[in-house]
Formats: sequence, structure tokens, C-alpha cells
Amino acid sequence: MSTEAFDHNGLSGHATALMSWLRHLAGERRVSPKTLEAYGRDIRQFLSFLATQPDADLRRLKAADLRAFMAARRAIGIGSRSLMRQLAAIRSFLRYLEQEGHVDASALALIRGPKLSKSLPKPISAPNARQMIAMETRMDGPQDTWILARDAAVLSLLYGCGLRISEALSLTMEQVPHSAQDSLRVTGKGQKTRMVPVIPAVKAAIDHYLALCPYACERGSPLFRGARGGPLNPRLIQKAVEQMRGSLGLPDSATPHALRHSFATHLLARGGDLRAIQELLGHASLSTTQIYTEVDQARLLSVFDSSHPRA
Repeated sequence: MSTEAFDHNGLSGHATALMSWLRHLAGERRVSPKTLEAYGRDIRQFLSFLATQPDADLRRLKAADLRAFMAARRAIGIGSRSLMRQLAAIRSFLRYLEQEGHVDASALALIRGPKLSKSLPKPISAPNARQMIAMETRMDGPQDTWILARDAAVLSLLYGCGLRISEALSLTMEQVPHSAQDSLRVTGKGQKTRMVPVIPAVKAAIDHYLALCPYACERGSPLFRGARGGPLNPRLIQKAVEQMRGSLGLPDSATPHALRHSFATHLLARGGDLRAIQELLGHASLSTTQIYTEVDQARLLSVFDSSHPRA
């Protein structure tokens, strides 16, 4: 990377450095395209802010510059989680440039991230989850039968296999589990692959959808199709769940991703091993999975408080 990228402040002056860092993340770190997009946006906002500060210099950044950026973002209503992600992007960007010999990133040691309010996942009860993935729940709507079967198959993968919605919608025809196959290879965050078991109910939901799907099931084509035959937009699944919430009387927290939370929580409640659940979910760290133990403890305390005569 040329030192010309650091001739002056501002987004245009550092565009080369930014692109070099993004290529590093994509190639060596295998960061997902969506994360790359978010990180690129975060750094462009940061560089644009620095360009408005007369004394700021990316090569010799001061802690006051970082604090001023975070305060400016907070002033326009940016939440703690978004600020935490932006700070993570800035840390990664500056440390990469420091390793390349272009900046002094020592100011990072003086910066603490914003405090995050602790929010536990909100799983859906097993009976409600079963209703959400059932075709019959929406049979009185205007959708074609094959679309109802498609949505049921997608939701079955989220609850029955613990997939993220992006993972389910990225599946192709050659990944479909066949009669003698009881597992599925999934590509998750960071392009990491994992094997997840496919229970008979999920396999049956996929088979039913494929039997009704009006489009050719060719090798390499997406498993889940939109109404016109293209790849299925995740927003359509989210809207289908929003419509179901009203008819089932479920809270706003009952989302497609909540089915993945339910998968983990219900496995843990039935005695599932935490390490095994970590592998099934594709979590890089066990600490991420451990939050479900807190969910289960919170549920037990709620049952105790509502049921015990001395509570």
C-alpha cells in the first residue's frame, strides 16, 4: 500500500488505505460480504468526520478525536450496539495500518467502548414455535400452496436445525438432504462451514415444498425461490412471520431469528450439551452460546416466582 494514501486527511485521501484493509478482511480474515459492507460504511463515516476536524490527523490520532467522533454519533441517535460495532471497525482499521507502518494507533488503548444494556434472547415456546412452522397456520390467506410450503420449510430449518435465515436462504439444490442423508453442510458467518443434523420433520417439510415448487430444481439453483423464480428475499419470510404474530397472539419478539434462539433454548432445557449446541449454532466462542444458560435460568426463576407459595 502506497504512503500516498496519507498525504492529507479526508475520505478521498484515505480511500486507498480503506480498500487495502477491506481486501485484507475479505482475503485473510474471510469476513462476510455483509460485514465488509458495514465496516466499510463505518470507516467512511469516521474518515468523513475527521475531515471536518481541523486538528485531526489519522497518522497521529488522539484519543480526543475518537471520543469526539463517538459523541457526534451519539448526538444523532446512534445506539450503543452500533457504536460498539463502529469502534470495533475503527480498531481493526487502525491496527492494520499500524502494522503496515502508516499510523500510530496508541490512542486506542485510552478508549473504552459504550456500555451495552444486557438483553437476553427471547425464545418462543415450543407449542407456539410448532404453530409458526405449520403450513396450516396460514391456509386461510391468499398465498399459493407452494409458497406456504416454502415458508414452512424455511422456518422449519430455523427451528429444527438452528440456522440463521441467511444460511437457510443460501442453500442450493445440491445441499438438499436426501432420503439416506440425515445432515446438512451449512456455510455460516466468516464462510465457516458446519454440519447440522436434519430431523425427519424438517426433511419432510423440504420434500413437500420441492414437490409443489413450480420451478425446475436444477443443480446449482437456489433451494428457496421467490414467486418469480429468483432467490427468495428474506424480507418475505419476515413479513410472513409478522402476519402470523397477529393471528397467533405472539409478541413482536417472535421473529424468524427467535426460532433459532428457541432451537438452542429448547435443546438446553432438554439436557443438551453446551459445547454441542455451540457447534450446531456455529458460534465461534462458547461465551456466545452461554447466554442461553442465562435464558434458561431466567425461565426457571419466572416459573418459581409464579408457582411457589412462598415466592
